[in-house]
Amino acid sequence: MSDSPAADATGTTADGVTPRWPRIVLKLSGEAFAGTAGFGIDGAIVRQLAEDVVDARSMGVDVAIVIGGGNIWRGMTGAGAGMDRAQADYMGMLATIINSLALQDTLEQLEQPTRVMTALHMEQIAEPYIRRRAERHLEKGRVVILAGGLGAPFFTTDTPAALRAAELSAGAVIKGTHSGVDGVYTADPKLDPTATKLDEITYMEVLNKGLKVMDPTSITFCMDNALPIVVFDALQVGNLRRVLTGVAGVGTLVR
Repeated sequence: MSDSPAADATGTTADGVTPRWPRIVLKLSGEAFAGTAGFGIDGAIVRQLAEDVVDARSMGVDVAIVIGGGNIWRGMTGAGAGMDRAQADYMGMLATIINSLALQDTLEQLEQPTRVMTALHMEQIAEPYIRRRAERHLEKGRVVILAGGLGAPFFTTDTPAALRAAELSAGAVIKGTHSGVDGVYTADPKLDPTATKLDEITYMEVLNKGLKVMDPTSITFCMDNALPIVVFDALQVGNLRRVLTGVAGVGTLVR
């Protein structure tokens, strides 16, 4: 359990810090869960991510989470091998549920009440996604993990992250990267040594330049609904708190 100062009724912690948004949707890639192995679930990484979520909760921030499934199965991989794309995408949705259950278990080991809600019906292990019920969980201080994507093929998990953020009146979509890239750059910093990190960028610049922040559908949706996006390195311990408190130089703000 985090030992960070708890927040008072106004959302201000004992050390005088007020988070920028009282409610967020945290988007994590499935690959982040794999660690250096590149596949499967690394328990130490999941615990680190869970501890950062618990720290955000200690600030009084409501946290909903959307997780990808690329560490287990990616629909495009199956489609590329000749599998029916819709079938492959449904398999990917199941992978997101596996990751969600893993994170739920770790959060509850840290004594953080958590609910997994899924767009696919599987009552034995998760609640169906119902907006009002999700809002009630958040109001009660529970972390809500939104699994199963949209329950429909042909969408990445970026799209439900944006959609759920709007539905749940979140202040921002917080997009965690996993490959050591700590924000949005002018080009891929791993391929172009001259690439520079951007502190802030507009939605239209992301779309026009083809920057790989989130998929274009989700970027357009966030633009239409005035939902800011912050891209940051989720595997750097304490970075979620830094994003929430507006520490300069951490991540890139898209708005």
